[in-house]
Amino acid sequence: MDSGAVLSFPLPVMTAALCCALAVLVWRAELGCRRANLLFAAFFGLSALAALLVGLRFGYGISALIPLQRILPVYFGPLLYLGFAALGAGGRPFSRRAALHLAAPAAGLGLFWLLVADMRQLDWLISASYLGYAAALVRLWRKGPDALARARLDRAGLLHRWMLRAIGLLVFVLLLDTAIAADFALSGGVHVPALIAAGTVPLLIMLLAALCVLPAVFAARQRPPAAAVPGTGEAAGTEARLRQLLEREKLFLDPDLSVQRLARRLHIPARELSSAVNRTQGMNVSQYVNGFRLAHAAELLAGSDGSVTEIAARSGFLSRSNFYREFQRVHGETPAGYRKTRAGKTRAGQNAGA
Repeated sequence: MDSGAVLSFPLPVMTAALCCALAVLVWRAELGCRRANLLFAAFFGLSALAALLVGLRFGYGISALIPLQRILPVYFGPLLYLGFAALGAGGRPFSRRAALHLAAPAAGLGLFWLLVADMRQLDWLISASYLGYAAALVRLWRKGPDALARARLDRAGLLHRWMLRAIGLLVFVLLLDTAIAADFALSGGVHVPALIAAGTVPLLIMLLAALCVLPAVFAARQRPPAAAVPGTGEAAGTEARLRQLLEREKLFLDPDLSVQRLARRLHIPARELSSAVNRTQGMNVSQYVNGFRLAHAAELLAGSDGSVTEIAARSGFLSRSNFYREFQRVHGETPAGYRKTRAGKTRAGQNAGA
């Protein structure tokens, strides 16, 4: 290996390691839709494999896997786009759309091999895929956070902002891959190792930043509610309607409940609903709904023998850790401690009555 190859090989390997870590992280994140978790994890997993193959090709000259290395990037755009699209739609319409987006690259590759003799032209097909899916993400982003109806109550706005970062990532990779394709076309790929090394450094910085920020973002504690602010009569009426809806239909038991879904049920904009809850209760909608979940969990803890994990799931919590954290914040003790305390009070009351 020459010095350029020595430099270029560790960088893709580092990229692959960071992508693997991000795949695990997004798989475990509570986005509100497991299908989105799967698609985002698949995107980072595929990116890790592609980066490793690039390192093997340009670092050690291993050419046996070149066809696979050149095919994988065609799926980057579809997986990233479908991850966000899954947060806005569900059921058969999305399944059909996903099948179409995932089958189209395979069909395109098949036609390419049949009709195009020079495999180097595949790079232009990949660049076109990046450009098309960046545009698709821009269209989805312009619909606003309300389009992410299946996202968790406290995640829609955040995921909407991360969509912009995803667009930026696709544009960056588009520019890098276009430069590499142009170098292959003009000089036979003489400068490709240097381009890979130069392009991978900012990519590593972006991945490292995401790896540092995402755990805090997706596992952040909710702020304790501030003192309630008196609201207008209209805001109070909206909050009362929301309370009646939650109590009547027990919607809080659905872990995938979103503010957009609640707003649609009340026939008002999501922003108006969030504002009404904040003005009358001094908290956001997610904390408000969690209050109903915690009250339901407290009843189950006091009146049943189910395990804490089972009760958390039956009360609408996606994870046991979030349930423990919120329960202790509100009740000042763990769920197990609360159950023990209530059992003690019940026995004391029975003894006093006897």
